[in-house]
Amino acid sequence: MSKIGFDNDKYLKLQSEHIRERINRFSGKLYLEFGGKLFDDYHASRVLPGFAPDSKINMLLELKDEAEIVIVINAGDIEKNKVRGDLGITYDADVLRLIDAFRSKGLYVGSVVLTQYAEQLSAKNYQKKLEGLGIKVYRHYTIPGYPANIPFIVSDEGYGKNEYIETSRSLIVITAPGPGSGKMATCLSQLYHENKRGVKAGYAKFETFPIWNIPLKHPVNLAYEAATADLNDLNMIDPFHLEAYGKTTVNYNRDIEIFPVLNAMFEQILGESPYKSPTDMGVNMAGNCIFDDEAVSAAANEEIVRRYYNTMCLNRQGIAGDEQVYKIELLMKQAGITPEIRPVIAAANKKAEETGAPAAAMELPDGRIITGKTSSLLGASSALLLNALKALGGIDDAAELISPSIIEPIQDLKINHLGNRNPRLHTDEVLIALSICAASDPQAETAMQQLEKLKGCEVHSSVILAQVDTQTFRKLGVNLTCEPVYQKNSLYHK
Repeated sequence: MSKIGFDNDKYLKLQSEHIRERINRFSGKLYLEFGGKLFDDYHASRVLPGFAPDSKINMLLELKDEAEIVIVINAGDIEKNKVRGDLGITYDADVLRLIDAFRSKGLYVGSVVLTQYAEQLSAKNYQKKLEGLGIKVYRHYTIPGYPANIPFIVSDEGYGKNEYIETSRSLIVITAPGPGSGKMATCLSQLYHENKRGVKAGYAKFETFPIWNIPLKHPVNLAYEAATADLNDLNMIDPFHLEAYGKTTVNYNRDIEIFPVLNAMFEQILGESPYKSPTDMGVNMAGNCIFDDEAVSAAANEEIVRRYYNTMCLNRQGIAGDEQVYKIELLMKQAGITPEIRPVIAAANKKAEETGAPAAAMELPDGRIITGKTSSLLGASSALLLNALKALGGIDDAAELISPSIIEPIQDLKINHLGNRNPRLHTDEVLIALSICAASDPQAETAMQQLEKLKGCEVHSSVILAQVDTQTFRKLGVNLTCEPVYQKNSLYHK
């Protein structure tokens, strides 16, 4: 388990102060681009152990009376049914989840913007769905020559062609389900439209990764590249900052590419740009809150390996290309690591080799490695889950937490009435059966009480798991990886 290496309280204080300072630099209206995830930033919490997943939203709540949320989604991502990896839901579904989450916190969501809009049928249908729910929707279009052709982009045929987003508050927070959604372009488009209307609006960026004031090849920054391998993001030395100040800082290619456009926009709005570099426009203080670099580096290296296995599985499923796998292999070489730093991988594969069937392994909070094998009653993941709960609860390994007399009727229901072919219980079914047994069996009750301790544990499976098992582990807060192979040689895998 990861040691704490990040001071979250210090981060909240420093980050809030810097955001307020940036707001005060501009009069009238500020467009604040929130990179990464406002809610549930589990990537940050994994690579910066100690970082709270909802840190960003807690800062925003201090400004909720001034803030208006605008959610951006790429129309192409709707068309492709792009999935948010950490939650297992599509980007378009996540927009609805985010709206509900923001509203539950008392934050005002003004509208949704469809970027890269090109009359895609799925995007049209999605717009109708949102409008039917009473949500304002705006469309922003693909701009030829973007981002190089600045004169065209900053014109009525470029940003001017986009629909102007009607807003009513001074702080406009631009966020999205994930990277590559078009948040920055939305901000710049709005600055153009505000300028045409005589409003002097400003722009600032809140992006956690890459961290600008740690080395370019630091494991935390390499983990960010691994996380965005599908976007082909590249961490780079900020040449504008180096030229302006003689200091080396880290940014990424898309921000560096767009910076000349941003400068041109500000020159039109204010007569001169307030920023000399992409680093200048950020307000990220995460690097100042790392107090144990060794702990943070170890956590980030583990994340790179997790991303590697997840990408290989996506490649096996035909979702990710070979180039994404090659990129993360290169990142592992740059970090000087191999999959062996993740001990559950060797443990799961060894158990699978010994039994000749799928197996799984879990690393408990105290470092113990627990394994699970396939049986006639339970899948390997289900067996692993029960074995882990026994170990955490100090229950004898030979103890029978769930009687076969409980399991067999469930199997009968699955096979003879629900049309399933696999009689073995999945992880969710095991937990339901265990909870029933806990009503009368003290040992089962003790096992159930250990579930919270699974959060943050590492798990590896020797085969790609069924979606139901993947979702159960995700809900338990377990960090799961799988070998990029299926249990069966079927063409269709449910």
